[in-house]
Amino acid sequence: MTTESLCDVLCIGAHPDDVEIGMGATVAKMVGQGMRVGLVDLTNGEPTPHGTPERRAAEASEAARVLGATRRTLTQSNRYLFDTVEARMELAEVIRELRPQTLFVPFPQDAHPDHLAASQIALAARFYAKLTKTKMSGEPYFPERVYRYMAVHMRLVAEPSFIVDVSEHLSDKIAALGAYESQFAENPANNGMLEFVEQQAAAWGAMARVRYGEPFFALEPICLRSITDLV
Repeated sequence: MTTESLCDVLCIGAHPDDVEIGMGATVAKMVGQGMRVGLVDLTNGEPTPHGTPERRAAEASEAARVLGATRRTLTQSNRYLFDTVEARMELAEVIRELRPQTLFVPFPQDAHPDHLAASQIALAARFYAKLTKTKMSGEPYFPERVYRYMAVHMRLVAEPSFIVDVSEHLSDKIAALGAYESQFAENPANNGMLEFVEQQAAAWGAMARVRYGEPFFALEPICLRSITDLV
């Protein structure tokens, strides 16, 4: 059994496309900087009005390919995702296997019950991953850092801990979201989504005095490797 880290960053979402909406450009930027980034969907995201499990899986795979990340989809139930011991353990086993240094998890305020559950499951799984004397596979492991990204069904005003300049990678995010044709292009209720995503990125970017940005929220104090990161 390996105890070697298999990825640097693990981004967790309730459904395929959640991570892309919230931080797809940052994923592309991290990959471009040589980091190994994994995406984990707790459910397959289906049923939806215009999708099928097979088609959604193919779209999710293509979106991950566009971003340069790896992807796993777990077995929890879409629309009925709950913070259960089973869900925590399933995700914790992935954390124990991949051993990422940093987790990105969903925002804790949302109208979508699955997103709320995913936020709770992700934090609990981070803790479960370090447990000993358990039937979970893998060796104990605790990711050092965790941040929240925002992909929510509410119009929230939240002050981020930091904003990532994604001016050079927003096009990657839009391309990845474009892979989800069943969710956006073919769904009249969502076919303005890509424009909305760009508008949001421009608004966050304006706050940071760059063209496009993505916001993140720290649970714990942020430690910089160098003061030059701030100047």
